[in-house]
Amino acid sequence: MLEHTDKRVDSSAHMITTARVPADKPVRIAFSLNDSPDDTPPENTFPLAFPELEQQLQPLPPCHDSTESMEVFKQHCQIAEEYHEVKKEIALLEERKKELIARLEQAEKESMDAAQLTKEYAELTEENRTLKLAQTQCAEQLEKLRIQYQKRQGSS
Repeated sequence: MLEHTDKRVDSSAHMITTARVPADKPVRIAFSLNDSPDDTPPENTFPLAFPELEQQLQPLPPCHDSTESMEVFKQHCQIAEEYHEVKKEIALLEERKKELIARLEQAEKESMDAAQLTKEYAELTEENRTLKLAQTQCAEQLEKLRIQYQKRQGSS
């Protein structure tokens, strides 16, 4: 069991007034800047501090007369904030992952295109070599036929 001690707070300190609210209801946080405690806070004084956080992960409103409850609430809010930051970072990293995958796919496509072009170049080079060889053979055959024709013309 927790003991409640009544300590005077200097005027520069902030006091948080709270009310016990069911977890499924939205709540608001109210701050009091004066020394007089407000023992009758309005119902639903804690807003959903983390609206993007799932309902079951929302910090529960603290019991205003329990220091431990207030500490647990503060810790829960810090954890919820860290959770939110981690989720944002995960989303950014997932987006970066998508970008990198797209770049990798593009690079692979370009690599395949380069490989295809290299293959096509090799095929065309071979075809060119074959055609040059055929052209040389045809030129030689043509030269032989000219010589034969000239010999026949000379002998007739």
